[in-house]
Amino acid sequence: MEKLDLCAYLRQHPYPGRGILLGHSADNTKAVIAYFIMGRSENSRNRIFEATEDGIRTRAYDESKMTDPSLIIYHPVRKVGSTTIVTNGDQTDTIADAMKANHSWIRALRSRCYEPDGPNYTPRISGILREDGSYALSILKSADGDPSCNHRYFYEYDAPLAGEGRFIHTYQENLDPLPSFEGEPRRVAVTASTAAELANQLWENLNADNKVSLYVSYVDLASGQADTVIINKHG
Repeated sequence: MEKLDLCAYLRQHPYPGRGILLGHSADNTKAVIAYFIMGRSENSRNRIFEATEDGIRTRAYDESKMTDPSLIIYHPVRKVGSTTIVTNGDQTDTIADAMKANHSWIRALRSRCYEPDGPNYTPRISGILREDGSYALSILKSADGDPSCNHRYFYEYDAPLAGEGRFIHTYQENLDPLPSFEGEPRRVAVTASTAAELANQLWENLNADNKVSLYVSYVDLASGQADTVIINKHG
C-alpha cells in the first residue's frame, strides 16, 4: 500500500467528516494520536473540544444554538489504564466499559453499528492505542447505504513502523447522501516531530469552511507522558 501525504490527501477531500490517525513519530520514540471533527450544518459546527480528566469531550460552543445533541456530544478520547481509546461517538464509552470489565474492544463493538442518521448512516470509527505503541482501528458501516445490514471491520497493527500511521475517516466523498469510507485505513507518512507541528499541518489542510475541532497527542513510549494540543475553530 502506498504511503500517502496526509496533508495533500486532506486538501483533496473537502469533507472527510471525522477522522482518526494513529501511528509513530519518525524517531519511533512517540506514539501519535490525532482526531478531528468537521461539520456542514450549524448544529455540527457549533462544537468545541474540551479537556477532561481522562481525555476530551465535545460540547456546544453556543448552548442556545444546539438543536440535537444525540450524535454530536460525546467523549472522543478516553484513557482506561494504559490504553487510549479514540472514536467518533458514544462507542468510546462502550469500549471503556468493556475494558473495565476485562472484555475486549472487539467484543464491545460487536454490540454497536453505524449511526442512526439516515440517509447517511454515518460509520462509527474507533481506535485504540496500547502502552507498547501497538494500535488498532475499526469501522462499523452500513452495506453501501442499506441499513438492513451492518458491516464490521477491524484492523490491528502490532509492530508499527517509524514515521508512519494509519488514517481512517467517515465519508468517502462530499456527496448527498454521504457515502461511507471505503477500503483499508490509509497508510500515511508522519513527519512532524511534535504534537504542535502535526496539529498545525492538519489544521492548515482541513477545509476552512467545514473544520470544527482537532486533537493531537504525542505519547512518549518510554515514560507514557503525553504532549497534547487542542485546536477549536470557535473560542
